[in-house]
Amino acid sequence: MIPKVTKEIIDLGDGRSISIETGKLAKQADGSVVVRMGDCMLLATAVSARTSNPGVDFLPLTVDYREKFAAAGRFPGGFFKREARPSDQEILTMRLVDRVLRPLFPDDYHAETQVMIQMMSHDENVMPDALAGLAASAALAVSDIPFYNYISEVRVARIDGQFIINPSRTQLEESDIDMMIGASKDSVAMVEGEMKEISEAEMVEAIKFAHEAIKLQIEAQEKMRAALNLEYREYEGEEEDENIQSAVHNAAYDKLYEIASHASAKHERSEKFAEVKEEVLALFSEEEREEKADLISKYFNKTQKEAVRNLILDQGIRLDGRKTTEIRPIWCEVDYLPSAHGSSIFTRGETQALATVTLGTSREANVIDLPSEQGEEKFYLHYNFPPFSTGEAKPLRGVSRREVGHGNLAQRALKTMIPADCPYTIRLVSEVLESNGSSSMATVCAGTLALMDAGIQIEKPVSGIAMGLISDSKTGRWAVLSDILGDEDHLGDMDFKVTGTKDGITACQMDIKIEGLAYDIMVQALKQARDGRMHILGKLTDTIATPNETVKPKAPKIVTVSIPKEFIGAMIGPGGKNIQALQAETGTTIVINEEGDFGIIEVLGTSQEGMDKALASISNTTFAPVENEVYTVKVVKMLDFGAVVEFVPGKETLLHVSELDWKRVENVSDVLKMGDELEVKYLGIDPKTKKAKVSRKALMPRPPRAEKKDETPNKDNQAK
Repeated sequence: MIPKVTKEIIDLGDGRSISIETGKLAKQADGSVVVRMGDCMLLATAVSARTSNPGVDFLPLTVDYREKFAAAGRFPGGFFKREARPSDQEILTMRLVDRVLRPLFPDDYHAETQVMIQMMSHDENVMPDALAGLAASAALAVSDIPFYNYISEVRVARIDGQFIINPSRTQLEESDIDMMIGASKDSVAMVEGEMKEISEAEMVEAIKFAHEAIKLQIEAQEKMRAALNLEYREYEGEEEDENIQSAVHNAAYDKLYEIASHASAKHERSEKFAEVKEEVLALFSEEEREEKADLISKYFNKTQKEAVRNLILDQGIRLDGRKTTEIRPIWCEVDYLPSAHGSSIFTRGETQALATVTLGTSREANVIDLPSEQGEEKFYLHYNFPPFSTGEAKPLRGVSRREVGHGNLAQRALKTMIPADCPYTIRLVSEVLESNGSSSMATVCAGTLALMDAGIQIEKPVSGIAMGLISDSKTGRWAVLSDILGDEDHLGDMDFKVTGTKDGITACQMDIKIEGLAYDIMVQALKQARDGRMHILGKLTDTIATPNETVKPKAPKIVTVSIPKEFIGAMIGPGGKNIQALQAETGTTIVINEEGDFGIIEVLGTSQEGMDKALASISNTTFAPVENEVYTVKVVKMLDFGAVVEFVPGKETLLHVSELDWKRVENVSDVLKMGDELEVKYLGIDPKTKKAKVSRKALMPRPPRAEKKDETPNKDNQAK
């Protein structure tokens, strides 16, 4: 039977369009769509369980995004020719979609839900991650899953002052903005991206431009759902009990408000909150506690959230006693680790990051091998968040999606400040040792310090800050919080991270947990963030004002030279014999890359003497004498018919006995001996021997020719 296909077209207004169709593929899923732009095609499916698991008080949502190698006509790399665990780039796309979808499901919907997106066809002119949010929302829109507020995501670039929606990778390279914006029809929910020091006003302008494009994409989803004439499924919401809610609120609110109003450290505050919770539980019978423990706990958490939020709105006082615009105390240190190539500690309040820099050659570059992207990163950042940083003991299960996301944000914040001519591959690692809010921004600050300590000549130092928001829709009151705590992130309505130099923003990440965030609040948050960034930047430059002029003694130095391509084989030698021997002899690392007609050689080492020796050897390998030039050579071998002389080590030729002097030389040893140095003239390739020809006598004055006697009879004598 021919399937009935429903389709909508979104016109991007510049000759490009996006299509959404449903009804052809994956029809057993609750909802499925194919989104296409050019030759790029994504299949998105949504499935949700009919009932939620007992005791679950959150939305167990899984968003999965994968790129199939067949989509680009390629084989997976590695030994096993099968797609394996997701790459960092795929994980980042999953996070982008998840962060927009999750807050817009009904608060009381707790059924297991899975959204899967896969790239089935690749187009080199289309970046598929910009379509993933649209595909996910459209799959939910054509299902009966209770997701009422559709969303979409777009990428925004700016080239020569003009904004572009969903640019190609080539266009993105020319842009000073790379931002992903996710939004519903009414409000922006997520912003993430990197910029080349743009202003706050320019950032808001880009967000507004993106939002207009998103509205059109949401209208297409609404038309598609209307055409299908679908209804939402009924579901069982959370259990509620007004009597228990009232009892918990009356018993706990004032005590929680009082605790919150007195500045305290994270663990001290947590212990006091826990004591109040125990007092509340004691109000109920053992039977009630056993049956309603989850409900009591839920109402207690709601009461705690209400008390803390009201304190901030009522008095402008925060959990640690700060004002809304105040930054926690900061202390910094560089050169902490004696063996690292660069290191730093950045501590802000109860958040601490230890950063290390390692310098290497292009061989250490991070290789990106995806169906949609291939390349290398010569600067990359890894972020680690061990459980002890929050005083917890948890099993270690590999790198989490959160660690990938936070590391990527910090990397984007710093990478535009790495000089284009930096010869090193740089690996920056942030170990979060304490965490009470904004460890990713501590990573940016620690990273700046460590790079400067390592002697990397970054263009400008970068600082970062996390902003929060507490708002009350009933009263219209709101407060933007600078440098938020972990509790303020959890209890608040916004997490807005901004990084930048003194001249502009380099990266941002914003998650909105409420609908209808007004642009005036966003503008206030950005202004307040800039003030905070400047304060933190001052603390960084007080610690180390400018990058160290040179790398550390234990850090490798690197010199890059180029040689003609034809000499690469001689450099490497049979089976790598020559280059391996040179590395062992000089204690250096030597990497050769071909670029066009040249070989680019990187020499890395800690000993200047070893590096000089390696560079001299490279120069010798590529030595080629120029005809009619004069060279100082050394006698390395004596022969009956001449002497073998050496231009440079490994480059020898014969100085024939006939080229020693203008007069006849019977024995070479009469003129030369082993080890002698002398000047010779290079005469080019001898056409007879096909070998290089040099001459000593060519530099000596030629003796005058002897006059020959005229043996022809004189005519006068003949006459006589």
